[in-house]
Amino acid sequence: MTPNATSGVQTWKVDALSMYQRLLSAEFLNQVRSQTAIRENNRVYNFLVVMWLMIAQRLGGGISLQDAVLELIRGLPHAFWLRPCKRLRRQAQLPLSSHTGAYNKARHGLPLKVVEQICDWIFAQLTARTGGSVPTIGRRAFFFDGTSVRLAHSQSLCQAYPPGSNLQGESHWPLLRMLVAHDLRTGLAMRPEWGPMHGPKAVSEQRLLERSIDRLPDGSLVLGDANFGVFSVAYTAVQRGYPVLLRLTLQRAQRLAGEPLRNGIDRQIRWNPSRDDRKSHPDLPAGAAVRGRLIVRQVQPSGHAAGFLLALFTTLEIAQDEVFDLYGQRWNIETDLRTLKSTLQLDQLTCTTPEMVAKELDLAMAAYNLVRAVTYVASMETGIPPRGFSFTQVRRVIETFTPLIATAQSAEEAQAQWDRMLYYVRQAALPRRKRNRPTYPRAVWHKGASFPNRKV
Repeated sequence: MTPNATSGVQTWKVDALSMYQRLLSAEFLNQVRSQTAIRENNRVYNFLVVMWLMIAQRLGGGISLQDAVLELIRGLPHAFWLRPCKRLRRQAQLPLSSHTGAYNKARHGLPLKVVEQICDWIFAQLTARTGGSVPTIGRRAFFFDGTSVRLAHSQSLCQAYPPGSNLQGESHWPLLRMLVAHDLRTGLAMRPEWGPMHGPKAVSEQRLLERSIDRLPDGSLVLGDANFGVFSVAYTAVQRGYPVLLRLTLQRAQRLAGEPLRNGIDRQIRWNPSRDDRKSHPDLPAGAAVRGRLIVRQVQPSGHAAGFLLALFTTLEIAQDEVFDLYGQRWNIETDLRTLKSTLQLDQLTCTTPEMVAKELDLAMAAYNLVRAVTYVASMETGIPPRGFSFTQVRRVIETFTPLIATAQSAEEAQAQWDRMLYYVRQAALPRRKRNRPTYPRAVWHKGASFPNRKV
């Protein structure tokens, strides 16, 4: 990332590959190796190359191993290998193989500790270099939400993430529950947390939040829907220095209010754990409590849906309208999950071991953050909010121009490609509609695919 001396404003070389290289400098990688006590041999498929190829697979919408190897053969910058091995030095006489065996072996040999540290570092660096603070509260805000991910059927995955079951019997596919946290303004996402969705070791979204909350930027606001509007989440966040804005079920809100709910309630309350809260969290201290505001308002959804009472609990001391405006942007996390599962193809993974599942999920989030960072650069130049761009279109622009920039023969040619790329990223702004689109009831739309029964 290079400063612009003429304007005094920092600009970025915004292709994902250049950003990836600058974030993961040789000094940082050496630090990671020393901290994890992992020694890396000098080879073609080193850690930096393997992680980039796995990120490129996600940027390409889940492309195959063969396509990833061709990405390497097409050409990567020489900075990926500080000390080229003998195999690389002999490329002129003996080109690299297009077979996927070496790459697949390197993927499985990539240490998970290294992947986690690098994904956390990318998130921390991008967060520090983007302005995600919400003006009304003077801090960042992160929406939490959970989803399920379907896995390949293998013995190790079925043991780690048991399939679900219904009246028809046990399902075929292992399932995991994944929790994500996305920045309200920039869309940047923290490395996800996950666990079994079924079986004796099944974890709830609330437990996953408690395990991952320490990785949030200091002082960030925690936002969640009614699934997170429970005492354990509020207490955990406040104890760690994070303010909260949580939706409550009407039954829980009425118990806290001590009276029937009505429009206009805004009072200070002391939230004490219930008997069920203490049963599920026996480690809560005797005087555990959370002080905050209970706010209830009659809201009218868009479209022709009937109005309803919305109850919120928050530790923020801001105006009511600002509280409801913050929570009103909760739908962004739904579109972010759709992007992860549809655009980056995380709805079903094809790897067959729990460790490879972890690497795929972590590096998919790194790929997602690189696209969000490119979008942020375009936002700063156009004045359009970062969420005002089409993620899918920006990803396709990156996918198109990254190989051209990587194989540029001179700095002038690379700069020209950067400028062209940013031009097309700016054109990925979402249209401003003059009238509201009709709303539809939430429903599950089945894919409609049917297969014949297996013949015995």
